[in-house]
Amino acid sequence: MFSKTIACIGAGYVGGPTMAVIAMKCPQYKVHVVDVSEARIKAWQTDNLPIYEPGLLEVVQAARGRNLFFSTDIRGAIRESEVIFVSVNTPTKTFGEGAGKAADLQYWEKVAREILRESQSSKIVIEKSTLPVKTAQTMENILNANSRKIHFEVISNPEFLAEGTAVKDLLEPDRVLIGSRETPEGLRARQDVVDIYANWVPRDRILTANVWSAELSKLVANAFLAQRISSINSISALCEKTDASVQEVARAVGMDSRVGSRFLNASVGFGGSCFKKDILNLVYIAESYGLHEVARYWESVLAMNEFQETRFVRAMIREMFNTIVGKRIALFGFAFKADTSDTRESPAIYVTRKLLEEKAHVAITDPKALENARVDLAGTAGQIDYVEDPYQAAREAHAVAIMTEWSLYRSLDWEKIYESMEKPAFVFDGRNILEHERLFKIGFNVYPLGRPPLKHF
Repeated sequence: MFSKTIACIGAGYVGGPTMAVIAMKCPQYKVHVVDVSEARIKAWQTDNLPIYEPGLLEVVQAARGRNLFFSTDIRGAIRESEVIFVSVNTPTKTFGEGAGKAADLQYWEKVAREILRESQSSKIVIEKSTLPVKTAQTMENILNANSRKIHFEVISNPEFLAEGTAVKDLLEPDRVLIGSRETPEGLRARQDVVDIYANWVPRDRILTANVWSAELSKLVANAFLAQRISSINSISALCEKTDASVQEVARAVGMDSRVGSRFLNASVGFGGSCFKKDILNLVYIAESYGLHEVARYWESVLAMNEFQETRFVRAMIREMFNTIVGKRIALFGFAFKADTSDTRESPAIYVTRKLLEEKAHVAITDPKALENARVDLAGTAGQIDYVEDPYQAAREAHAVAIMTEWSLYRSLDWEKIYESMEKPAFVFDGRNILEHERLFKIGFNVYPLGRPPLKHF
């Protein structure tokens, strides 16, 4: 019935959406998505998916039960499939050699050994997780260390998804990168993977490379994006001292065709599962090869991000008369970016903890991320309210801080919010998404990033 069977080990932010789109676009393939988490798999089998992405539910519904299947039967999926995507977590190590920088590959290696143990025929194994360069060689060494005449070809196919636009990025990618060994067997496997994506991606957007280039490209892409954010955030601090506007500077610079306008929005800082982790991995790789100057350069990107988070909190304390003890501060947004429930490495985590250290009373609101916020802040000492309604979160608050660029915050009734708050009322716009002059006219003291504040005193 099906011309090919594909498995994906890992049903998270990458594996789930990627396989859903492949299944929708390729009804001739049978697609298994498997995971050790029974709760996660059960959620994929309902309309209450374990992750939030605009448009994802519709994609899943189009293929689920037809050629898209979710289960915890990892062994069965391995045996049945000709192609296996590996999309497991590779967090930063917290122990031993490389702690705090290197990727923790224990889950990836367990999967590699399980593929070896359960496979009864040759397979193409595709790295979908973000992995250090040369990891494919290690995987090959593990997989091909068998005496059963079973051959495994390892392909690097890094993801370039942005949370919040993952479905669009999968349906209309800037590029799909497929790296392989440049041997006859490797090139045949590469072509097999190209043929999967060619069902809906134009051929000129499918790039091929050697496997090492593909692995490194993912780390470098994320490092470059994070670098742009840190660069504009550094300029936002300078703008505040010189009465320049970071938005005007960014617009002028972004119109230079050599630079471009994307990722030039000043903010409280970047978050997410990839940027920090991948830069730390890049730093570790550079250090392992003795390239210490390279390592220091990329470490500075992270240092600037931490500086931006720190000065945001310090500005709140300074402008609220150098004390926030007992003051209610409403954080609008907790996800690291809009249109996702993901809170990993969100600047809001750092900001909340710092506010609690100063003995503030924090009210957190977010349309999709409140449950994750509760998990992230579990065990944190201090007063925290988790509130679905932003109006309720702001009631009797001394300040509102915009932490996530959710579009709904632009359309709120800010007159109503102002009337419900303590006076003087403060707005700290950590994403520069609000109409600052209008808020000032309402009565707020307004603190944008990278612009002079608008104060009534």
